[in-house]
Amino acid sequence: MVEIRQARYFVAVAEELHFGRAAERLQMSQPPLSQAIKQLEQRLGCELLHRTQRSVALSPAGAVFLDHCRTLIRYAEEAEAAARQAATGRGGRLSLGAVASAFSWPLPLVLDRFHEALPDVEIRTQEIDTHEAAAGLLDRSLDWAIVRQTAPVRGTMATSLFADRFVAALPLRHPAADAVGPLDLADLAGGPWVWLHRHISPDYHDAMAAICRAAGFSPVPAHWARSVTSQISMVECGLGVTVVPAAASASRPAVRFRPLRHATATIELTAMTRVGPGALAERLTAIATQLTTTQAPPPPD
Repeated sequence: MVEIRQARYFVAVAEELHFGRAAERLQMSQPPLSQAIKQLEQRLGCELLHRTQRSVALSPAGAVFLDHCRTLIRYAEEAEAAARQAATGRGGRLSLGAVASAFSWPLPLVLDRFHEALPDVEIRTQEIDTHEAAAGLLDRSLDWAIVRQTAPVRGTMATSLFADRFVAALPLRHPAADAVGPLDLADLAGGPWVWLHRHISPDYHDAMAAICRAAGFSPVPAHWARSVTSQISMVECGLGVTVVPAAASASRPAVRFRPLRHATATIELTAMTRVGPGALAERLTAIATQLTTTQAPPPPD
């Protein structure tokens, strides 16, 4: 494998086409430089430079090798810079996951603010279910996650961002879709209901069930979703009614979101990291905490 030092030596000679000038450029004496190039040619098994007493010229193999050496040096310099930036929290890469509804709010605001502060950080994002967050953090496929409330998992930390109230999601043809004022959840008891499997997000599922029990009924699910977003999409198809967090109630032409009367149950939006998360994940949590403390989600339609 070619070393960065060897690549730098060869690039200097290839660009100067003179061993003396290349040695001066590298701030070294000429004999060690000449010896290093000979050793490199021996290792590669080909001549990189045509030498005469009066001139030095690149061989065809040397011309190809020069391009790759320049690339190798550039990547090495970029890697060094990225490491220094990451050590100070100014650069690097961050892998994050979020439940589908967070892509409506607050994730767009959080990422905008983060990019303003740290434009050189590369962010890779994926949609996840709440139950996938801890596993992703612990196997290091994720550095940060934003999920609905979840039980503590050893090796991870959770920061509460926002206690969200539930709203009803109704298809346009539902009798209560255009009513004025808060809705009594008991009026929706007859369904049909769009529901979420408990294993997808136990805390979210249980909060949905609790708010319905408090209204005096237990829904009988007719349709099953795998995320808040798909719940709303099923309502938009006219399949039934459901309850969703208010922050997830982005405008949908065929859905009416209605506030609920006497509904006090909430569901937490939570930022999760590993224990000892690193400067970038800590910065993202700080931004998310500040924004969700000072800004409310858009009101339901």
